[in-house]
Amino acid sequence: MKKTLNLGKTKFPMRGNLPQKELERENIWFENKVYERRQKLNAGKPSFMLHDGPPYANGNIHIGHAMNKISKDIIVRYKSMNGYYAPFVPGWDTHGLPIEQQLTKAGKDRKKVSPVIWRKMAAEYADKQVKKQMADFKRLGIAADWDHPYLTKQHSFEAGEVHVFAKMVERGLIYRGQKPVFWSWSSESALAMSEIEYHDLTATAVSFAEQVKDGKGILDSDTYLVAWTTTPWTIPASEAIAVNPTMSYSVVKPEGSQKKYVVATSLLAQLAQTYAWGAYQVEKEVLGADLEYITTQHPWMDRDILVITGDHVTDEAGTGLVHTAPGFGEIDFYATQDYDLPVIMNVDDKGYLTEEAGPDLAGIFYEDANQIVLDKLAEHDALVKASDITHSYPFDWRTKKPVIFRAVPQWFASLKPIRQEILASLDDVTFQPDWGKKRLGNMIRDRGDWVISRQRVWGVPLPIFYAEDGTAILEPDLIEHIADLFAKHGADIWFGWDAKDLLPAGYQNEHSPHGSFTKETDIMDVWFDSGTSYEGVLVDRPDLSYPADLVLEGSDQYRGWFNSSLITSVATHDQAPYRHVLSQGFTLDGHGDKMSKSIGNTIEPAEVIKRNGAEIIRLWVTSVDTSADVRVSAEIMDKQAEVYRKIRNTFRFLLANTADFDPRVDQVAYSDMTPVDQYFYARFNQLIQDVKAAYDHYDFQAVNKLLINFINVDLSAFYLDFAKDILYVEAPKGHLRRSIQTVLYRVLVGLDKLWLPILPHTAEEVFDYLPAEEGDFAYLTEMVEPIDLGDTDTLMANWQAFMQLRDAVNKALEVARDNKLIGKPSQAAVTLYLTDEQADLLAALGQDVRVLLMVSQLHLARVEEAGSDVPTYDGLKVAVAHAQGEVSPRDRMYHLDIGADPDFPMLSAHEAAIIRENFPQALEEGLEE
Repeated sequence: MKKTLNLGKTKFPMRGNLPQKELERENIWFENKVYERRQKLNAGKPSFMLHDGPPYANGNIHIGHAMNKISKDIIVRYKSMNGYYAPFVPGWDTHGLPIEQQLTKAGKDRKKVSPVIWRKMAAEYADKQVKKQMADFKRLGIAADWDHPYLTKQHSFEAGEVHVFAKMVERGLIYRGQKPVFWSWSSESALAMSEIEYHDLTATAVSFAEQVKDGKGILDSDTYLVAWTTTPWTIPASEAIAVNPTMSYSVVKPEGSQKKYVVATSLLAQLAQTYAWGAYQVEKEVLGADLEYITTQHPWMDRDILVITGDHVTDEAGTGLVHTAPGFGEIDFYATQDYDLPVIMNVDDKGYLTEEAGPDLAGIFYEDANQIVLDKLAEHDALVKASDITHSYPFDWRTKKPVIFRAVPQWFASLKPIRQEILASLDDVTFQPDWGKKRLGNMIRDRGDWVISRQRVWGVPLPIFYAEDGTAILEPDLIEHIADLFAKHGADIWFGWDAKDLLPAGYQNEHSPHGSFTKETDIMDVWFDSGTSYEGVLVDRPDLSYPADLVLEGSDQYRGWFNSSLITSVATHDQAPYRHVLSQGFTLDGHGDKMSKSIGNTIEPAEVIKRNGAEIIRLWVTSVDTSADVRVSAEIMDKQAEVYRKIRNTFRFLLANTADFDPRVDQVAYSDMTPVDQYFYARFNQLIQDVKAAYDHYDFQAVNKLLINFINVDLSAFYLDFAKDILYVEAPKGHLRRSIQTVLYRVLVGLDKLWLPILPHTAEEVFDYLPAEEGDFAYLTEMVEPIDLGDTDTLMANWQAFMQLRDAVNKALEVARDNKLIGKPSQAAVTLYLTDEQADLLAALGQDVRVLLMVSQLHLARVEEAGSDVPTYDGLKVAVAHAQGEVSPRDRMYHLDIGADPDFPMLSAHEAAIIRENFPQALEEGLEE
């Protein structure tokens, strides 16, 4: 009996054994240079450039890296199969502080070796990290130009970065200035705003009194201004007290006190209670503007303190009088500019106070200086009140230590001349999500000048010379000359060669006949490195094009790479470096908490690969909405493994049941297919259109849902469900079977290609079992396209209406099963009492509906013939009875003509005819049940 059934067979394994088989397949890809061959196939086609934002080369990749690179790989694979020349050049950010910190942790001392040796050690460390991460990315199945990645430490990249710098110098955007910048004492370097993150910090809020020295006829000498600050360690650098010119200030004499105090009138009642003044007398009120230019005496230093005015002073906190140290605050610095006050800097690079702070404070770490300052205020009877407050405070995002503001000479890129041009360039960029445009625009609009200098060694040096008198030489031609030298020798020569050897011939005598040049020792901000990657990659490589069609990074890059590359690109090319910005959220643990190694809630890609395989990570990436923060855990990955098994088993079934089908010979024309096959062929056609539209919109979650829903609902729960009976039972080469196989083969090949960008290992494995398909790798074929089937609207509408009717019948069968009338649909005899509309629908299908409902007998009647006891399901009257006749052991259906053919006493006449015609050996051997 079994020999007369067309039971599908395939060697495609049920178990993927992904951790082992994926690696074997990746090695095959690399050995056969599949990526390179794809590029050659697409040469000359329209280009699509996805520019890779460089991850930092330090440690193995984390799950966020995996999500990012897999997303890019999905897009590039899809574009490559869809008619685009879409090379993918991976990159790495290889300069900067974290690598220097790793060397320090390893026992290396930057101060004890030359800059050239230090840079060599940093480069060697970076190379090791790049190799480590490259192996991690390859293991995810990422198709890329791994033999030619870009590294920010490459000679050509460094040269391109300096070319950009030269163009910005030519536009007058680069200048040297001394104003407070974020200073990381833990990194011993200035930081840009993009390198700052905010955390809550407990600080000491201090109210302290300064006696009036020259009251300008407004205030008496026994009057004290109550200043307020949350950084008492900056009081030794105090130069002014700021008041709001439009606010009212009260001169108050507490009962029993010989002193009078000045505070904001609106805060008086609150402060009197805080300071425990009890009863007090308000002697006068004055406008803040009237206090301008009054001087007070510093609490313990021989220094006059000037009263200045500023709109930044409010009555939301403090006393309405703000302690001002222009060297330690950006607002303080600008508030004192019109008053010609000196900028005192009494804190060194490491955060320790210098001799200028006084003998009691010299050599003290700034945080430890707070208590000493409080003691000195108390000693001089100037301390009014001290209390702890918690507020949001800037931290170095690498060292996770608080920073300070510190006014030291720095190099800046001026944004003011090009700010509007930058903002206008955003109109030419598509953002996804669309709020990205507003977010990036607001950051550019609110951003101050970019401090681009860093007091470190491992990076691209600022290519600036100084004349003997200290004048900086900012000449584009000279900087371009340095760029050319870097292209040949690398940036190490800046630290290894003398200035005279770096200058063009004759240059030194022309510009400095009486002295010699010196070199800038600072390096450029690493965001300037990565922010010029379009120049070192897209502009410089002849096979690539600028601007990029797409960039895809985490949402934190609005303040980072999206931001810095936009500024430098507009400054040098008058346009944004990208046409489309796609941002993703962050990866969280299964509870929605931020991942942290110290907490132990991280999910390492290597562990998931070892347990489940890279395909499971790739599938997970498409299962979530990556535009927002996403959760990931071992349990979530295990659920994706279950989904994968369903996908794999579907492919296995399709392969098994098309194993005897050669599309070059056996294919049935669309017009000759049975109606249900025509419908499903058209349904898959629609799926192709929908999935491709989702791919085009970079909506991977929609791609995933469409494909999974098609497999589970359209394919498994409907088409394959009834098709099994035909595939197994009907004549092997008969029209009914070949019609279904034509559809299944189209679905098989189509699904394989639609899944390939997401599941490349599995898609290539499936492709190995498709000998009729041309080519040795699925990735080297073209993406499946919809076929023009003409107008299918009526066809689709009729079959969608039938699906509703089928749902009603299934509900009736479920009730019959619950009532123990039948066990499964094949035991049922169903009568449908149809309205005219329903009868017309079934007639229009032109199909044996009984087969689709998988029941043994089906009777059609008019709705008027239904008795009152016939139940209605979703508008359809359905009666279910047990099927009559006997069951065939071959097709498991009930028949009224079992044994009609005496040679086959157990079978129906139809089955007997199939066997007599297609299995003549069965007559000779005899059938065994």
